[in-house]
Amino acid sequence: MDRMIATAQFGQQDIARRMGLNVTDLTCLGFLMEASAAGESLVAGDLAERARLTTGAVTGVLNRLEKAGYIRRTTDPGDRRRVYVVMEENAQARILEIYGPVYQRLGSLFVDYGPDEIAVLTDWFTRARALFAEALHEIREGTPGSPEGDGTSSGRG
Repeated sequence: MDRMIATAQFGQQDIARRMGLNVTDLTCLGFLMEASAAGESLVAGDLAERARLTTGAVTGVLNRLEKAGYIRRTTDPGDRRRVYVVMEENAQARILEIYGPVYQRLGSLFVDYGPDEIAVLTDWFTRARALFAEALHEIREGTPGSPEGDGTSSGRG
C-alpha cells in the first residue's frame, strides 16, 4: 500500500509538470472536475475548504488554472462578491489526453474480476479512504488514534 501511495504521489508530480501545473493546482483541478461531474458549482471558498488552503492561496491557484485555460471564474449575479469556478469546455478532453492511458490500464485490470470481487474492492477502497482521512485528521490535530502513539509502524505496506 505504501508503494502504491508513493507511486501515485510521484505520478501526480509528473502529470502536473506535463500539464504545466504544480501538484496543488492539479489537486484543486481534480476537486473542480469531481464537482463538475456531480453537477455542483463550486465557489472559491468551497475549493479552499476542500483543498485545505487559504482563500488567498486559492486565488493564486485559480489564477494559474485560468491562465492555463482549464477554468474560468464567473460572478454570482445575486452576490457580486461570490465567484463561481467553472471548468472550460475543452478542459476535460485536455486532461484525459494525459490521464487516459492510466484509466485504460486500470479499466483493463477490472476485466480480471467478477462483479462480486469488484464490489469487495469498491467497499475496501471506500472504507480505506474514510479510515485514511480519519487518521490524517488525527495527525493534523496532533491527537493519536491509538494508545501506543509511539510513531512506530507495523512494517506492513
